[in-house]
Amino acid sequence: MSLLGKAGHAPAARESGFAAHRAGVDRLLASYRAIPEHANIRLAKKTSNLFRARTKNTAPGLDVSGLTKVIAVDPIAKTADVAGMTTYEELVAATVPYGLAPLVVPQLKTITLGGAVTGLGIESTSFRNGLPHESVLEMDVLTGAGEILTATPDNEHADLFRGFPNSYGTLGYTVRLKIQLEQVRPYVALRHVRFHDLRELEASLAAIVTDRSYDGEQVDYLDGVVFTADESYLTLGRQTDEPGPVSDYTGMEIFYQSIRHDAAASSGGSTSIEHDRLTIHDYLWRWDTDWFWCSRAFGAQNPKIRRFWPKRYRRSSFYWKLVALDRRYNIGDRLEARKGNPPRERVVQDIEVPVERTADFVEWFLREIPIEPIWLCPLRLRDTGKSAEGRAALDVSTSRTWPLYPLEPNRTYVNVGFWSTVPTVPGQREGAANRAIERTVNDFDGHKSLYSDSFYDEDEFAALYGGNTYTELKKRYDPDQRLLDLYSKAVQRK
Repeated sequence: MSLLGKAGHAPAARESGFAAHRAGVDRLLASYRAIPEHANIRLAKKTSNLFRARTKNTAPGLDVSGLTKVIAVDPIAKTADVAGMTTYEELVAATVPYGLAPLVVPQLKTITLGGAVTGLGIESTSFRNGLPHESVLEMDVLTGAGEILTATPDNEHADLFRGFPNSYGTLGYTVRLKIQLEQVRPYVALRHVRFHDLRELEASLAAIVTDRSYDGEQVDYLDGVVFTADESYLTLGRQTDEPGPVSDYTGMEIFYQSIRHDAAASSGGSTSIEHDRLTIHDYLWRWDTDWFWCSRAFGAQNPKIRRFWPKRYRRSSFYWKLVALDRRYNIGDRLEARKGNPPRERVVQDIEVPVERTADFVEWFLREIPIEPIWLCPLRLRDTGKSAEGRAALDVSTSRTWPLYPLEPNRTYVNVGFWSTVPTVPGQREGAANRAIERTVNDFDGHKSLYSDSFYDEDEFAALYGGNTYTELKKRYDPDQRLLDLYSKAVQRK
């Protein structure tokens, strides 16, 4: 059956959705007013996809229980109104039946739309669709001052619209977002292209981003995995209506392991290709089942354990709970101590470097930081001139810049993701590996996401993440400092 076989939300359903949303907003505002005047504002939220320590706060949090749903989908306009705390799992479930999906769907199901906009997000459409905030048409924001303001690219709060991405809730929280959607087909045909040389991979990646094709075939999705310096892959996805067998990586098979194949299949060249197919739903969530490859730390990839591991617990949100337990009770470090080993440093980061420095950075990383595999995902700020739907009336992207995460328009970057731990060395500064990564990323004209541990000094941080622009936004939208400032929230200071 066609994915387009359902009509859009009827007027009564839309009104019901907005009425429920208004009730949720009323509860949010009531909870804001109940917080003591001089207490910091925070969300009453038990889960998080952040990997840095959160500031302890004994004051009650904001009640966001009524802000977790898709309010309405308009399949004709290809837009959706979405409450800020709605997860991408909920969002995809609401849009895919109409043959639509968000322009960028971050890899993990429990990432919220509001979280991806204020804290950035990325996925395999980012080489053509940019980052999640670039598909936002307007957003309602609860500011630190307790006002709900509607921000658009060209209204009186356009400065908040541009400054909100990468502010991590330090300017306010999204209550509602209106976003663009794009048409998707029922299946994704995959090609896993193997490379033996990182510089060849870099050149191929740059060419695919420019051409939106490879070997004469359209590329709709693009990411990659590096296992070693001489074994790396680009995974190219093409949307298709063609029915046929599909793979399933929610059971015993593991997606990232399926990427690897023997180079002997190559006909004398330095690359080889292996094919696969997934439903659009399983493609969007291909990384969530095993949290990329991080489930191996919990034994979930051991066939003897996996066979009895409940399927409902094969998802990133459950593994995150295991990480939280480890952090609370220092389980990993205690086990290392019993073996006579030092504690381990957590190195959980995503960084971006210009595409022409990708091989340089990956070679440095493989040489200096003992973590593998690592993920690659290209991105560019959206360019309406190259967008298939760039001339649509609702397309608000004009390659605008975003001051708190200043990527250059018309330039390709590559996100490099690595998530593990490394042994600490007695006598070294805390965060030695993370500090080395920060220095190298800066040397290569790159940027680092702020969802995990950071060690910048205050001046360097300001230069990298908004500087005076952020200061002015903070004065305007949180004049009484009810919310933490970005440096206090993002940087680990001991």
